[in-house]
Amino acid sequence: MAEAHSQTDDLEFLTRAFSGHGVDEASLISILGTSHPDQRRALRKSNPHFFKEDERLFERWDDHSFALLKLEFLRFKNAVVLWAMHPWERDARLLKEALLVGPSYSNIIIEVACTRSSEELLGARMAYHSLFEHSIEEEIAFRMKDSEGMLLVALVSAYRYDGPKYKEDVVKFEAKFLAAAIKSAEGKSLIEDEEVIKILTTRSKLHLEAVHKHYKEISGCSLDEDLISDSILRETVRCLCTPERYFSQILNESLKTDAPENMKKALTRVIVTRADVDIKEIEEEFENLYGVPLLKRIESTSKGNYRDFLLALISKGR
Repeated sequence: MAEAHSQTDDLEFLTRAFSGHGVDEASLISILGTSHPDQRRALRKSNPHFFKEDERLFERWDDHSFALLKLEFLRFKNAVVLWAMHPWERDARLLKEALLVGPSYSNIIIEVACTRSSEELLGARMAYHSLFEHSIEEEIAFRMKDSEGMLLVALVSAYRYDGPKYKEDVVKFEAKFLAAAIKSAEGKSLIEDEEVIKILTTRSKLHLEAVHKHYKEISGCSLDEDLISDSILRETVRCLCTPERYFSQILNESLKTDAPENMKKALTRVIVTRADVDIKEIEEEFENLYGVPLLKRIESTSKGNYRDFLLALISKGR
């Protein structure tokens, strides 16, 4: 009876070790590292979630679980590798990955283009030249030949004014213009409206934050709420005008147990890229939105070295 109880405990430990973001390496070492072949076979036979009986009478990994676990083991390594990179190289590689995966990852291009300073974005573009012997603008234009591609080229090409000044009368005019454009569009995309694109791709972030604020005063809703049928423009506005809220929402989605793989990867990306920038502000906004500290949420959903590394990055940014 004692042996059966021990196997049950081991099974529970292993299930927990494999559940969440990352892997509980300590539990794996303590159980699997000291186990005998018969014990490992017993664990395989009693855990059909991870193993299944082959027609040739051996227990083999379930293909889906095998693929997922490989990704979970890689999370810590990927986070460390990204953190060690120069920020310019990191952003260049994130941009390249987004382009290789395809249009569904255009949000990463928007994120890099709209949440970095002008100097940081210029650095990422220079790193892209060195690493891939093409410009990011050239690659986007080649792979995305529609209006979305033109918007993305304009965003990554921007070198926005970073200073504290903007003209209040221009802010009010452009807020009213955007309100009228959205109203007249009647749910249709504004991505081909040249004036809308000019405002979003050339104005300083401080100017656009003021436009965002004045838009809500005259419309009663925020600009990104009114762009609900225009997802790429909505994402652009969120990254430009309310980055802490944008990153908090991305983190919330990425920390869900059933999050798809592209969202789980966002957890690493956001923590690593914002740890030296505005992680404190993101923490405050996350708790304001969801009523729980970001650190506690990560502690409850992540495992092992991966969890500890993320928590260390967040703590250093305080």
